[in-house]
Amino acid sequence: MWPARIDVTFIAIDGLLACCSVPSDLPTGHVAVAVATYTALKLWTFLLHLHWTACSEVFPLASGLPATLLVPLNLSDNPDFSGQSQAIAIVTMSASTLRRRAVLADPQTESESSTPRDESPDKSEKHVHVVQHLKPKTRKRRNTAIFLLGSLFGIIAAGFFAKSNDLIDFPELGELSMDSLFDVLPAGLVKDMRDLVQGEREFVDSYDAFSVGLQARAEGLHAHHPMIMVPGVISTGLESWGTTNVSRPYFRKRLWGSWSMMRALVLDKENWKRHLMLDQETGLDPPHIKLRAAQGFDATDFFITGYWIWNKIFENLASIGYDPTNSFTAAYDWRLAYPNLETRDQYFTRLKSYIETAHEFSGKKAVLVSHSMGGQVLFYFFHWVASETGGRGGDDWVERHVEAWINVSGCMLGAVKDLTAVLSGEMRDTAQLNAFAVYGLEKFLSKDERAQLFRAMPGISSMLPIGGDAVWGNSTWAPDDQPGQDFSFGSLLNFRSGMNWTTPDRNLTVESAMEYLYNTTEEWYQKHIKTSYSHGIAHTEAEVEANEKDPRKWINPLETRLPLAPSMKIYCFYGVGKATERGYYYRSPEMPSLTNLNITIDTAFTQGQVDHGVVMGEGDGTVNLISTGYMCNRGWNYKRYNPAGSKVTVVEMEHEPERFNPRGGPKTADHVDILGRQHLNELILRIAAGKGNTISDYVVSNILEYADKVKVYDEDKQPEEEEG
Repeated sequence: MWPARIDVTFIAIDGLLACCSVPSDLPTGHVAVAVATYTALKLWTFLLHLHWTACSEVFPLASGLPATLLVPLNLSDNPDFSGQSQAIAIVTMSASTLRRRAVLADPQTESESSTPRDESPDKSEKHVHVVQHLKPKTRKRRNTAIFLLGSLFGIIAAGFFAKSNDLIDFPELGELSMDSLFDVLPAGLVKDMRDLVQGEREFVDSYDAFSVGLQARAEGLHAHHPMIMVPGVISTGLESWGTTNVSRPYFRKRLWGSWSMMRALVLDKENWKRHLMLDQETGLDPPHIKLRAAQGFDATDFFITGYWIWNKIFENLASIGYDPTNSFTAAYDWRLAYPNLETRDQYFTRLKSYIETAHEFSGKKAVLVSHSMGGQVLFYFFHWVASETGGRGGDDWVERHVEAWINVSGCMLGAVKDLTAVLSGEMRDTAQLNAFAVYGLEKFLSKDERAQLFRAMPGISSMLPIGGDAVWGNSTWAPDDQPGQDFSFGSLLNFRSGMNWTTPDRNLTVESAMEYLYNTTEEWYQKHIKTSYSHGIAHTEAEVEANEKDPRKWINPLETRLPLAPSMKIYCFYGVGKATERGYYYRSPEMPSLTNLNITIDTAFTQGQVDHGVVMGEGDGTVNLISTGYMCNRGWNYKRYNPAGSKVTVVEMEHEPERFNPRGGPKTADHVDILGRQHLNELILRIAAGKGNTISDYVVSNILEYADKVKVYDEDKQPEEEEG
């Protein structure tokens, strides 16, 4: 049963904030939340047509009073308001009408086209009045004035209409389901939303959730090998198991990967950060805090409601006969350094046990599927399970238990965006925000806070670039430089000169950037990284074999080898053709005295391949092509890295997104969205059904050309003449 009232509630929808203060006479919590959701979404769609330029405040007030929207408008491009440059519009909607519609709503499902919600009401309760013309001002002064006016009005309105003795808390908001809201939303809103997501609906019509699996079953494919899935970074939900005062409100709630996370982040940010950040000295749980990875398929199928990750793969596997008895998700706490995954959670011991049990009961070897950081986790596991200091399974354990490794979008050589995340708390996602969004983000979660958060999660730093300048290039050369390019991708961190700037006096390559990172970060961070990971290259077979006894090297495929498993098949599936971060332009902070950071991305610099201080190259939008493709196409062809001769099959997938589909559609190759790609699902089902031998190599990028230029060579061959 839902509580009847809520206190001041914040619902964020695409960056829009709805402030809802609802008194005691509203009949249900559903209606209360629907009021806030309706006004926020309605304002959002309204602004799409009127080209909004600044923030807006949404204030659904007391029962019987209209919900009032104070909206700054830019009307210069709208033919209906020609000749008028600026205005303030007031949009009103009767809350009583919303309640009346909710009571009379047909309980039929949304999919039935005959429901009253499918039609717009004859009479709209919304009115738009231009009430005041404003003289042109500078954008900065205008936005500031509107923001302050809206904020002041919101505080006064919420305080005036909300009485604490009439309102109660609404603890279940974090578990809110949009399906529940659709039952009380009016017809007008549903129609507007259908229009806005028409592209997504067309995608759903053309790509049924189970279509790939059903087609595979029709072709005679069925569950054959046990399936073990290892997810990537941040895709596993983390839930609180602490029982101290600070943790009790969040007991068994996900503080990562749910609406509970969003609520805690907005309303209890410091406590949320305290739970997410690991202890600086031990790299384990802070005192009195206990966060653990969620388990089972629910841990990785959706990040938050509506945003799927592994769900498409689960649906299609189920279509050919998979269920929890023959498939398993090996979720892990991605914040932990890899050695601490075993120290605290016995993760690798449990993974070894799952694979052995699956093999024993099915009589078939297991197929392992990894995504992103999960590829590094599995590569580490292969060394751990054979080591006498780890799983003690012996060099033939993988050969006896693993049929195939499906490496999806594996960041085997790291990602350059990982370095800037821990260096300055920035990446393309933050650098390319508009000025107003940057202002809001900095006030809410500053660069300093983001950098500290990333550094306090040593698992993320496992994806720092591997291989140094030999792989990523130097100041004058890089393997993926393009003909006619007037700069080199090898210069990773670039610094422009400016008055009173204290930036380094030279640009930095990957190797020098790593040195700079160590020189400008805390000792505790340096200790965790240097004792957990290694980023070099082993040039001889003797070096590789020696590194098998050093756990720091186990994440690095350029310093250690594949397992001695000649019958294990390796499949590398990854996306290409989407612009990906390859370098950065930095500058000194505008106010150095107010930050602990020495440098920040120069977002004012845009030129050629540089977008807001970010240099764009090739990849899947997150991981660079060199990282996803080099080992699969070249490195594992060298005997010292693949002494048993395991077969490696590579299938590249071109990024061909649908224009109006927010997740790209069935042909996307985005780093995360590729998990829903039809072709990828088809390939996974074939391998699971024991038909992987029908898959052929398919390479469309220039990775083979780039691999020829990487300065890592077969031990039996002489190095080619260096370029640059």
